[in-house]
Amino acid sequence: MLGVAIRLQPAPFAVAVTGAVLYSLMIVAAAYVFGAVTDRLILPAFAAGVTTRAALAVAAAAIVGVSVVKAAGIVLRRVAAAAMQYRLQGIFRTRVTRQYQRLPLSWHQQHRTGELLSNANADVDATFAPIAVLPFAVGTAFLLVITAAVLIVTDPFLAVVGFALGAALAGLQIRYNTLVKPPATRAQQARAEVSSVAHESFDGAVTVKTLGREDEEAARFEQAAQRLRDELITTGRLRAVFDPLVESLPNIGVLVVLLVGTWRISLGDLAPGELVRVAYIFTLLAFPIRTIGFLLSELPRSVVGWERVQGVLTARDELPHGALEELPAPAPGARVDLVSVSFAHADTPVLSDVTVHAGPGRTIAVVGPTGAGKSTIAALLVRLADPDTGSVLLDALDIRMLTRPAVARQVAVVFQHSFLFDESVRDNITLGGSYSDGQVRAAAELAQAHAFITELPDGYETIVGERGATLSGGQRQRIALARALVRNPRLLVLDDATSSVDTTVERAILTGLRAAELPATVVVVASRRATIALADEVVFIERGRVRATGRHDVLLERHPAYAVLMGGAEPGHGP
Repeated sequence: MLGVAIRLQPAPFAVAVTGAVLYSLMIVAAAYVFGAVTDRLILPAFAAGVTTRAALAVAAAAIVGVSVVKAAGIVLRRVAAAAMQYRLQGIFRTRVTRQYQRLPLSWHQQHRTGELLSNANADVDATFAPIAVLPFAVGTAFLLVITAAVLIVTDPFLAVVGFALGAALAGLQIRYNTLVKPPATRAQQARAEVSSVAHESFDGAVTVKTLGREDEEAARFEQAAQRLRDELITTGRLRAVFDPLVESLPNIGVLVVLLVGTWRISLGDLAPGELVRVAYIFTLLAFPIRTIGFLLSELPRSVVGWERVQGVLTARDELPHGALEELPAPAPGARVDLVSVSFAHADTPVLSDVTVHAGPGRTIAVVGPTGAGKSTIAALLVRLADPDTGSVLLDALDIRMLTRPAVARQVAVVFQHSFLFDESVRDNITLGGSYSDGQVRAAAELAQAHAFITELPDGYETIVGERGATLSGGQRQRIALARALVRNPRLLVLDDATSSVDTTVERAILTGLRAAELPATVVVVASRRATIALADEVVFIERGRVRATGRHDVLLERHPAYAVLMGGAEPGHGP
């Protein structure tokens, strides 16, 4: 993970490491400055009882100069490291989100929405949390090498103290990492669980309130939050034990250095300035060494986040697209064929050897009982999924030969449950596309939406609220239909898309589609008898198979199962 981060952001990493190394060099330089000031200014001043302004000025200039350069190194490191961290987070959030767009609905149906939100947010944050201190840790490693060299050159006994301190710190960190990884892993999973429960509660707010389930939902969220709390407390207790030990070891090292150094001075084997130099380095080692500890303590959680993010990025369920950008268009409406199509979901057969033909500009109604496979046919036509066997043809060409944008230009779908963004009516119709006011209005009129839109407070600029909360179900469906129509699709798939509008409006919509200047081929999944009667042809689906095709009135006469279905669709109407 760290290697990937460095390869993606080499320049900020190099600048940050340069600042960290500069900081480390200035620590050593400051140690030498203080050692020299001790030997050449402080001790002679005590001996003579007097010193000079020039000597004080030189000493002050040296100390301030080193401090200024050290401060510059800190600024350089922090700015570059922050830039590196936030850029990486942005890159991987974008990658995860784009992968979500590429993966088919079958993959999304296997993963909870809250978990997907956690992948794109908390997991990416956790993955790159160590980046903030990584350059500092590299600079600290450089500092430790220099310190080791200084200790060896200065005095072997002090070197032994330093190496013993380093071994103790390394042992503590290894032990800490071993203990903290399991609760860190569980905590990251618990974060996703909390996000999932919260999302479900918010998404199902109407159900929760109307059924009086507020207390139960609060209790469910509390349980998830407590699991996360428990894992974080476990991690916090481990840090509470190890952090003081890591913090105290360098200070203990200073005391040992002073004891050993004083003994070495009494033997005449060490100068006071040399002891000051080593003691000064030890007093400043605590924080830099702590950064290595922080890096190592963050790595377990980072690795968990990285694995969860990679689980999304390496998913291979996406639909491969072809290279064909355009289709020959002999007619405004597309010719559509499902040829011997079979499809199973989670090893459960949904469609079996289904063959359907829809000529250009015709309206085909797909009819059948609940669970017959009607919505699956709609999903295959717009390539939200691919058949396990057989082909979906658009103008006699396999739809898999088209690029993703080409499919979007040829076909459009409107579902029963229409999703609207918390934007204006116009933005919900165009979805960022470059359409003129005339095109938007024409699409709205064809969807029988223009009249009610003009009555809204700000017309087409009215903000509809989250998921279109300020509109009725029928109004949302008509705006969603206008969204599809403004793109002039050659194939329009309506999956019970007018179920929330009254029959008069529905009839006007379907009649308008057939009378349009450039009529699209329309495949409508329908249950209303009035809707089905307007179709040029009806495809009767039962248990994943095509049982009959033909006009509505003919099927009523010749197929008892179809007649029973139509009779059950609207009580009071006979076959």
